[in-house]
Amino acid sequence: MPIDPSAKNLTLAVVGTGTMGRGIVQVSAQGGMNVIAYDEKPGGAAAAKEFTQKMLDRQVEKGSLSPADAKAAVDRISVATTLEEVAKADVIIEAIFERLDIKHEMFARLDALTGPGTIIASNTSSLPVTTIAAATKHPERVAGMHFFNPVPLMRLVEVIPGLRTAPWVTDALMIIGRRMTREPVLCTDSPGFLVNHIGRGMGPECQRILIENIASHAEIDRIMTGAPGFRMGPFTLADLVGIDIGSAAWESMYNQFYQEPAYAPSPLTALRAAGGLLGQKTGSGWYAYKDGKKVDPPAAPTPATRPPSVWVRPSEHHPDLQAPLIELFQSSGVEVERGAAPSAKALIVVTPIGYDLSTAITDLKLDAARSVAVDVLFGLKGPRTLMVTPATDPKMREAAHGLLGSDGQPVIVINDSPGFVAQRAVAALINVGCNVAQRGIGVPADIDKGAKLGLGYPFGPIEWGDRVGPGRVLHILQRLEAFYQEPRYRPSPWLKRRVMLGLPLSSPESRTG
Repeated sequence: MPIDPSAKNLTLAVVGTGTMGRGIVQVSAQGGMNVIAYDEKPGGAAAAKEFTQKMLDRQVEKGSLSPADAKAAVDRISVATTLEEVAKADVIIEAIFERLDIKHEMFARLDALTGPGTIIASNTSSLPVTTIAAATKHPERVAGMHFFNPVPLMRLVEVIPGLRTAPWVTDALMIIGRRMTREPVLCTDSPGFLVNHIGRGMGPECQRILIENIASHAEIDRIMTGAPGFRMGPFTLADLVGIDIGSAAWESMYNQFYQEPAYAPSPLTALRAAGGLLGQKTGSGWYAYKDGKKVDPPAAPTPATRPPSVWVRPSEHHPDLQAPLIELFQSSGVEVERGAAPSAKALIVVTPIGYDLSTAITDLKLDAARSVAVDVLFGLKGPRTLMVTPATDPKMREAAHGLLGSDGQPVIVINDSPGFVAQRAVAALINVGCNVAQRGIGVPADIDKGAKLGLGYPFGPIEWGDRVGPGRVLHILQRLEAFYQEPRYRPSPWLKRRVMLGLPLSSPESRTG
């Protein structure tokens, strides 16, 4: 390859030293590379060097970096006052505005200034790398190198070759990413690349749940950060990222995929963006913020009432998941009926996977007034999800709420829905991950790595699917598709084939060429 990416004296330039650019400057300098910082804004690059020094000084104060290493990293950073000065770099990373016309102009200038052995990479998060490279005479040395904010804390970097990128360029960027102590993942030049594509799973489905008035945005967040184990709910995340940014990315990806139904933008998000309710940065989004801290709506208290007795409809398909629920009811002191059918006084509890409660009541010929459903797929760590229908007797609903929370765990009562909240959100996430694998955008291991490091998920979508069970995931999606009669719930071919063959979702394709 024209450059040695492992060379001790490798020089890397960063063009654009805003929030992302200064982070790239820091990790590059800490990775032992010489760094040239340039910004069109006068003083911008110098400010980025000063900011980097402050960040490194904090690491020294915390004891995570030695004073000598901090000084050496800062000394490796030089400030350029003209674009021509970056031409001597071996690698140039562009981190300017996310607009194709502006990037085209910059790449044409960089292409004219540099030799054929210089790599020019874009930190674009959504624009096609092939399209960016089209502005140059040497598209073979252009690629994408997408970092995540904040760069020093987010260990992931996506390396994206365009259609005409030379293999040596891709190989070099993978090595450079590791020198920056990042975890590089290789992905295809495709809308959303890897991580932002995966992010089109859970968020849109939770918006759909909100639109249907199944649960409030705060309740959805609480459910997803409960038993499924997400660090942050989708609405809290949207406020943190910025609703305007999220809405624009959503619209862009939807259009780049030519209106793929699964990626349809939410009118609720577009309305908030238009109204200036952009999240944490404006003090109001999905949540209100006081002194920069999110104000959570209060949760409903657990009633003290209990049913006279409870009957749990035995499950042939998941008795192992149902067993802890029965144990909870037994420990509450309420009579747990063991008969083949409930008595006339009993609260009727079903534990469907994929099904909505109304369908279960109809198919099983249950008393609608006394029937409720509990989600057991992810265990009983709170908050637990209790589902009711328009026909549920309010007294039975209250008694069921009290019984389900009898050990002090919080309970969220939701309206009827196929797949509850967590089941359908996680199934949508897994399905998108399977489609990413099927399209060859990334291999299963990188898909999971991207979701965990780039999105902070407890498991990647392929891992999730194998933990939940591919057959159960397929069943949830098929029930959603049958109930709504909408193509957004089409199961991925990757998922369907592996279920039919009895293989885990992590099984790669046999043909690799």
